[in-house]
Amino acid sequence: MSEHKAKQQWTPELLDFHQKLNDKNMGPLWASVFSSSQPKPRAVPYLWKKKLILDMLDKAKELLQVGTGSIDRRAVYLINPGMKHMEPHGWGGATQTLYAAVQALNPGEIAPPHRHMTSALRFIMKGHGASGIVNGVKYHFEPGDYVITPEWCWHDHVNEGNETVLWMDCLDIPFTSALTSSFFEMYPQEQQPIEFPDDYGTKRYAGGMVRPISDRKPSPAPLGRYTWDLTKQALDGQSELRPDPFDGFAVEYINPSTGKDANGRVGSRMQKLPVHYKGKAHRHMHSSVYHVYKGSGYTVMNGIRFDWEAGDFFALPAWTWHEHVNTSETEEAFLFSTNDLPIMEVFGFEREEANTEHGGYQEIKSVFEPEFSDDVIAIE
Repeated sequence: MSEHKAKQQWTPELLDFHQKLNDKNMGPLWASVFSSSQPKPRAVPYLWKKKLILDMLDKAKELLQVGTGSIDRRAVYLINPGMKHMEPHGWGGATQTLYAAVQALNPGEIAPPHRHMTSALRFIMKGHGASGIVNGVKYHFEPGDYVITPEWCWHDHVNEGNETVLWMDCLDIPFTSALTSSFFEMYPQEQQPIEFPDDYGTKRYAGGMVRPISDRKPSPAPLGRYTWDLTKQALDGQSELRPDPFDGFAVEYINPSTGKDANGRVGSRMQKLPVHYKGKAHRHMHSSVYHVYKGSGYTVMNGIRFDWEAGDFFALPAWTWHEHVNTSETEEAFLFSTNDLPIMEVFGFEREEANTEHGGYQEIKSVFEPEFSDDVIAIE
């Protein structure tokens, strides 16, 4: 017969011993075992409204000038309430691995070149006339375009038009910061030299899913700009088929010379939710940051309904139940998203689970109340 051992009691003497270990910069493993069999991310489901972000950027445009000798970038980044422990000021914590921001470049401004070990990308939200130079290639920005800046690539931006251009930035700053692997360097001149014809990569890949034979060998950024027209064309082609039960019609941006994610450690997708689409719930280990490019609807995350419209952003933490719904009677919804799936896959962490309760849908327990603008942005 086996004997059952008595449960360990946390006596005053044992608790005192725990404190002594702590005082000596040590700790008791027996008191620190995992209390949960599943991940509990610090980041929480959250949504930022377009108007609030743009109001803050408008004030920043009044107060700050972009250019050499002034600030390098005018960007408002999104802090997840669960990630405010990061320093300084919740730096880069939209999820546990991803930084997200909205950047504004006024006519005539030049954001000087720099490079860093973090992977960076842009999704162009609004405006015409801006461009970016990535390792000597100048790419013109148009709304809906996806532009990559892989790690340690020189990049700068200029607005030669007559209107402000807005774009979403996403980088893996929290991840590289956690590994203390962040390097950063400024370019010695105001702009880097242009060494190739404008939109060089875009022109070489104008045929879509065919590649120049010179790119048979892997390259970090053979295609630096993914145009909205081709992305939408790919989604429209899928629309003749049955939508995915979780994501509708979705594509991911890839590096045509490797077949892997276009921007290394940060993955990106564009998905279309057709009219009346009501997705089922699932969850996965990779986290995502969404930008609503077009349309309106809501996403249910862990039983909370987050209503969104064009221009809004929302964060999906790791291992969070979620389902997307298009509420429009006439308009398709387009969601651009970034993710840390490449990181999760490299380390073997990725897994996915479909909801099998309530017909695959979550029970909505509450509705998220977003922050709106107030007089905090008024500066006398």
